[in-house]
Amino acid sequence: MKRCLIITGGSVDDPTASDFLRKNHYDFIIAVDGGLMAARRLQILPDFCVGDFDSVSEEAYAYFQTKEGICWETHPPEKDDTDTELALHLALRQGAEEIHLFGATGTRMDHTLAAIGLLQIPLKAGVPCWMIDGHNRITMIDSEIKLKKAETFGKYVSLIPYTEVVSGVTLKGMKYPLQDAVLIHGNSLGVSNEIQEEEAVIQIKGGQL
Repeated sequence: MKRCLIITGGSVDDPTASDFLRKNHYDFIIAVDGGLMAARRLQILPDFCVGDFDSVSEEAYAYFQTKEGICWETHPPEKDDTDTELALHLALRQGAEEIHLFGATGTRMDHTLAAIGLLQIPLKAGVPCWMIDGHNRITMIDSEIKLKKAETFGKYVSLIPYTEVVSGVTLKGMKYPLQDAVLIHGNSLGVSNEIQEEEAVIQIKGGQL
């Protein structure tokens, strides 16, 4: 499986990112604009640097400019796509089969919400993608996902409808099971469930969760 790490310009929890780097192998790494500063701190040498580079420090930008083997994709600040969206499209063009996305959350709630919406891009391409920070693991599904209790992060699993209606929701191996239920956008029914068995299964028939 060809795996990609994307480090974008939001808040990057260095201990969490370092732990993932120790435990996971990535076939290629994309640093996005301000994410170059996190890559510099973590001593990561990206394969690609993408963005308009209006948020990165001069020191980090100059440092990676001296490194050989990096492919640079520079875009103008006046553009329709965020730098994170450009990076996701690049990851898919490079054949990524799984993506981990760091720095997509932070104090800019507009960027966080937009990044969550961008999870539709790898979802439609059939590529698992997880947004990761020191407190959350976020992905978007439109069919079935299996979660092993020993590998999940934290105590809770929350199911948030992204589309107006998510139909045929069935939960197995969880504290609060559901059978062919309907979740409505704007309703908090799916918040704070817990995995009780070794493996939980989340199935949906329609919509995005």
